[in-house]
Amino acid sequence: MTDTNNRLEEPQILDLDEQLTAVVRFTIPRADIVTAMGEGRMELIDVLAAQGIAPIGPWFSRHYRMDPAVFDFEVGLPVATAVQPSGRVRAGSLPAGKAAVTIYRGPYEELGAAWGDFMQWLEEHGHLVGEGLWEHYATDEKGGLATVLCRPVR
Repeated sequence: MTDTNNRLEEPQILDLDEQLTAVVRFTIPRADIVTAMGEGRMELIDVLAAQGIAPIGPWFSRHYRMDPAVFDFEVGLPVATAVQPSGRVRAGSLPAGKAAVTIYRGPYEELGAAWGDFMQWLEEHGHLVGEGLWEHYATDEKGGLATVLCRPVR
């Protein structure tokens, strides 16, 4: 285990409800992820504001496929009302079902290691993972960054 282990809350297995979202999807070189996330987030904010839709939670990224060179993912915001397609913004959803969930508090540079620790915990506890993963970017009660890591389990 790495030093991130003490920055992860004890994972929980939860039954999640489907969550309506507004998203922008990307398939890009790994090196472009930070720029794309920022651009996608701003596009979402602009489209939601233009349609009079307020986000109902923190923004997130949902990853469909990650390999060393290319990321297939979306950035999104949870909403209560479906967004109408505009530019790259589309209606989407986070899936219902069982998911392992934990919270990571620490620097972005150690987020990958935190995912590694989380995956190790899942394996050690006998959980089979489903497709994809997502993370919500929130602030905790002290104003610090709290990244909620979610992975479907079977």
